[in-house]
Order: sequence, then structure tokens, then C-alpha cells
Amino acid sequence: MQRVHIHARDLRIVDPLLSYPSAILGRDRAIVLNLEHIKAIITAEEVLLRDPLDENVIPIVEELQRRLPPVNSNRENQTDGSEFPVDAAEEDGMSSFEFRALEVALEVICSFLAARTTELETAAYPALDLLTSKISSHNLDRVRKLKSAMTRLTARVQKVRDELEQLLDDDDDDMADLYLSRKLAGACSPVSASGPPNWYPASPTIGSISRASRASMVTGRGDENDVDELEMLLEAYFMQIDGTLNKLATLREYIDDTEDYINIQLDNHRNQLIQLELILSSGTVGLSMYSLVCGIFGVNIPYSWNQDHGYMFKWVWIVTGIVCFSVFIVIVAYARHKGLVGS
Repeated sequence: MQRVHIHARDLRIVDPLLSYPSAILGRDRAIVLNLEHIKAIITAEEVLLRDPLDENVIPIVEELQRRLPPVNSNRENQTDGSEFPVDAAEEDGMSSFEFRALEVALEVICSFLAARTTELETAAYPALDLLTSKISSHNLDRVRKLKSAMTRLTARVQKVRDELEQLLDDDDDDMADLYLSRKLAGACSPVSASGPPNWYPASPTIGSISRASRASMVTGRGDENDVDELEMLLEAYFMQIDGTLNKLATLREYIDDTEDYINIQLDNHRNQLIQLELILSSGTVGLSMYSLVCGIFGVNIPYSWNQDHGYMFKWVWIVTGIVCFSVFIVIVAYARHKGLVGS
């Protein structure tokens, strides 16, 4: 808190044990950053990263070290009284230290989410096509897992997009709070060119990338209400993260279309089963009439006309069979006429 001049509640945002949504908060002398696995505090002089040895954080550490090299130490040995020169990028009027660090964080997180989206697309489209050709429990379970992964990834991308959109929708005063070098230069307080002191102990969970504050103060120039630089930076990565979100939306539409196609197939199979059930039921009705006649003649009750009329058994069997078959044909024909059977 003394080092970066922020409140204790701001440190909770970068606490890995607490679940906080993506946030980019501008404070008096620092920017508190929480974007997925990137939890950092950016000042006008240095960047503090949590868990710098994590495999997902190592790329941003390397990129920060490449883009934000410290001021050459041999400049302190100059005796001609001239000021320390700034980096070539700042001589060309490019972003100040905190914006270059913020750009690295946004670039890494956008690339990370885009890579996860590409991996998901590579696995999802073949699985959906396979499910379309063959509906099985294994394929359904595979698509279910991919859909769950897509839902979680969409929520993560949406959080980052919403945070960038909120910053772009805020007024210029809120965006101006992120200009740390400008505020540091406007304070008109003497700052040592040697940068922050080096008595802070090294930690496996906190990494620090710093540079001389003199170079950062040189960039604190221009109109205090001019936020075009930050606005262009945020818009560029907003478009990139919005493109990633559009890819996920396209994948969701493809999944929804596949689900609709599968439901149509299942409905068609269900209709075929209903037609088969109708035909079997019609046959059962015909056989029940045959069984009724057999049951009547099978009753052990004496009657007069069954004596000396042995030929009656043959005609009863033939006539009953014809009637049962006729009933079956009539039922099937009526169902076909009403469109219940057949295409």
C-alpha cells in the first residue's frame, strides 16, 4: 500500500482467493488490473505482477521485459550535466510507461482468449459433424462437454469485453485517471532519476518490472483532458476481444443448428416408431377378432348345429381370416388417407 499508494480494498481485486470480475481501475498513482490470470498493479514507474512464475503469466513477464527495458545504467555516469535521454519510442511521442504496460497486458489476454477459442473451434466443429452423421451416447457426451467449455469461455471473454466497453463509455475524467505519468508530472514534485528503491525483497508470488521514473515523467505532456491515446488503445483491443466473442457466438449458433437438426432426426425416428406401432395395433385388432371366434367355438357348451356339420370348421376358419385381414387393410388405408402412415 505504501509502495503504490492504493487502499487495502484494491488489493483484494488481485487476491487469487477472492473471486472478482475483470477490472481495470484507475487510482491516484496506480492502475489496478485484474484480467483472468493477469493480476497486476501498474504505476508510472513499474509493474507489479502476481505469480510471475505461473506458466500463463510467464509470457507477459517476458513481453514486459522486452518492451519496457530499464534505462541504461551507464547514463548515471554522465558528467556533462545533460538530462537522461528517454527511450526511442517515447522520443517519437508514443505511449507512456503505464500505457505500454497496459497494452502488453491487453495484448496477452486477448491473444490468450483467442487461442483458447481457436482450440475450442478445432475440437468442436469435427465433433458436431460426427454427431450429425452418427447419433450415439459417446458423441452426445463429447458435444455436451464442448458446449460447457464454450459457455465458460464465453463468460470469460464477455467479462473482459464488458470492462473495456465500460471504460470506453465512461466520460473523459474517468479515463484521464489512468494517465499516471501526466498526473505525476503535474504534481511538480522532485523525483529521483534512479527509480524506486531496491530494498523490497524478492518473492515467488510478486514480480516487479521497473524503470527510471525520469523517463516516465518526460511523457507527461499534453492536454490533461486529452484521452485520445487511451481511447484508441482500448478501442483496438475492444475490437479484437469483440471478434473473439463473435467467433464464440458463431460456434454457439452452429451448435444450436446441430441440436435442431438432431431434434428433427429424433422426431422423424419417433414418428416412424409411431407408424410401426399403429400397424402393429391394427394387426392386433384383426387377430383379436379371430381369437374371439376361436374362443366362442372353443367353449365347452353343447349346441345342435355342430352335429353332422364337419365342413363348418373349414368355412368358419376361412371367413374369419378374410374378415380379420379386411379389417387390418381398412385401418391401414384410413391411416394412410389421413396422412398418419407413409410419407
